[in-house]
Amino acid sequence: MSRHLKTSIAIAATAPNQDVIDHDRRKLLTGAAMGLAAAGAASLFPLRQASAATDEAIRPFHIAIPEADLVDLRQRLAATRWSDKETVADDSQGVPLAMLQDLVRYWQTGYDWREVEARLNALPQFITEIDGLDIHFIHVRSRHENALPMIVTHGWPGSVIEQLKIVDPLTDPTAHGGSADDAFHLVIPSMPGYGFSGKPTTTGWDPQRIARAWILLMKRIGYKKFVAQGGDWGSPVSNEMAKLGAPELLGIHVNLPGVVPPEIFKAVASGESPPADLPAEEKHAFDQLKVQFTKRRAYAQIMGTRPQTLAALTDSPAGLAAWLLDHGDGYAQPASAMQSAVLGRAVNGHSAGALTRDDVLDNITLYWLTNTAISSARLYWENKTNLYLPAGVSIPAAVTAFPGESFVAPRSWAEKAYYKLIYFHQAEAGGHFAAWEQPEIFTREIRDAFRPLRSSI
Repeated sequence: MSRHLKTSIAIAATAPNQDVIDHDRRKLLTGAAMGLAAAGAASLFPLRQASAATDEAIRPFHIAIPEADLVDLRQRLAATRWSDKETVADDSQGVPLAMLQDLVRYWQTGYDWREVEARLNALPQFITEIDGLDIHFIHVRSRHENALPMIVTHGWPGSVIEQLKIVDPLTDPTAHGGSADDAFHLVIPSMPGYGFSGKPTTTGWDPQRIARAWILLMKRIGYKKFVAQGGDWGSPVSNEMAKLGAPELLGIHVNLPGVVPPEIFKAVASGESPPADLPAEEKHAFDQLKVQFTKRRAYAQIMGTRPQTLAALTDSPAGLAAWLLDHGDGYAQPASAMQSAVLGRAVNGHSAGALTRDDVLDNITLYWLTNTAISSARLYWENKTNLYLPAGVSIPAAVTAFPGESFVAPRSWAEKAYYKLIYFHQAEAGGHFAAWEQPEIFTREIRDAFRPLRSSI
């Protein structure tokens, strides 16, 4: 594959050549074109740009997927070997054949990757090496003087694409009905093994290690005080950041909190009945968790035990799409918003919100072009922490319970898991991919959640 340097650094993140890209990334990012790329982002970046590759260098990053890789994708889609049609009239056996065929047909003939590539390239992107691994991140500084620095962590099967709709409202609140006092500087990294970050070649990149890397990243950028936000895997990463005791971290916000009392978790996991005296909210959460554990955890169990066996996902884009779409049990939670977006209608009463079919394909295509189906799945294998049990966070914490989440956390549980709960709210809409599905509601939640901490900047 040819690589060339124009007015900015072009990284071709392709499936067949990803190993070469990972090996050569540092050399390419510190080449002669770095100066002009850095100049374009200089006003948005608080620290000097490093002039040479060092372990702490922060290098500009630009996406330029070769057209040959997009042609290859369309050819693979056209050559898909289809399974037989399901033998039921619903989605109880997985992603329905007709739905997947319709999506693949559009992916092949109507979808344009270049649109999301341009949106990503319009934002300042960077690479820095942390603990031997290249970390890709978006960094957008607000024009408002007293903006609060915040690092936002995505989950699986997500990416930094999940957060694109909240960048402008959070960094420029006055243009979106907010106050300058609610402005944020945003850092949005790709987790190790995801997107344009490096792929770990050794074991050990679990949520705790990612949390340490994120603290170092924020300090390396130059932030002396900051907050953290996360959903899905971003929630345990944010929890672990809080437990590190870093004085720079003022507080966290999560939208999939670790709150389930041990006795409740034991009853759910063992199939027992709920305690007879559970309040209504806690009984509702118990029932949701029971469904989660009996019907919606197969994907996590496979990735948590045998991620390498999913090798077919790196060879078939249609297979990858089905795997990423089914997240849980498809037409229910947590994947229902994606299914609704693909179908163009609400399924089982779950709206797609602001999520579109192109949004969903943007994310799936990113996984395909970066060949990260397996490297991202390994996070489930690496994790050794129970993500449901109480987080035990002692720094200021905020929780939003979205009604379409896999379970709606009761405030009574959150208060026992986050010892300094400064904010709790049950939002009126939104689900597992809250920032993607309901960016306006999500933005409001983040502003409200961190407002009590702004005097600490």
